Amino acid sequence: QVQVVESGGRLVQTGDSLRLSCTASGQPFSTYAMGWYRQAPGKEREFVAAISGSGAVTYYGASVGGRVIITRDNAKATVYLQMNRLQPEDTAVYYCAARFASDDRHFFVDPQLYTDWGQGTQVTVSS
Repeated sequence: QVQVVESGGRLVQTGDSLRLSCTASGQPFSTYAMGWYRQAPGKEREFVAAISGSGAVTYYGASVGGRVIITRDNAKATVYLQMNRLQPEDTAVYYCAARFASDDRHFFVDPQLYTDWGQGTQVTVSS
């Protein structure tokens, strides 16, 4: 089990870029696959991106197209979500999730497979 904490969410303008961070503590970070999700008011939680423990494999949700990049720094036990060309529809609470993975190339999309979640960080994009 790890403790997950997101940060970096704030109010931005349409077209801006923003980088979210997520730190995890409690276990060797490289043994955890990580994911980002978001939930807008009145909507279901939506998959944004995932990354394997090694960082070599990434996967993105269709809704974010080519506008986001997920990376990780295992030495800092941190995963990042770089978001570019933000739009009002990107407004949501962004959550970071972790799951132990025996293979450092594995990643997960199904939110039910993640075992540890942060409290979320609010991103608001004004038009």
